[in-house]
Amino acid sequence: MIRDARIKGLLKEGGTSRRKVVDELLAAVGRKAESFYYAFGDTNAFVIVDVPDNVTAAAVALTVGASGAVTLKTTVLMTAEEVDQATKKSPAARSSA
Repeated sequence: MIRDARIKGLLKEGGTSRRKVVDELLAAVGRKAESFYYAFGDTNAFVIVDVPDNVTAAAVALTVGASGAVTLKTTVLMTAEEVDQATKKSPAARSSA
């Protein structure tokens, strides 16, 4: 959720300026946003960042969170192929074969 103090900056400088701030924070840990969307409701923005592992995801979350600009919630997304790999490692999948 965008904090009240940041809303004035958003109104004054526009949405692309906020995206630029996020891009700069991500660049600090060697990543970039794949997509950035503003939304209505409880969540004000969605940013998709491709990271190679959970350690890098944590570094991104810590960097963005430390800025104080936003309240951050991280959700790990998986491709269909990654789910296929997970099913092959599942004991339930092996026992039903």
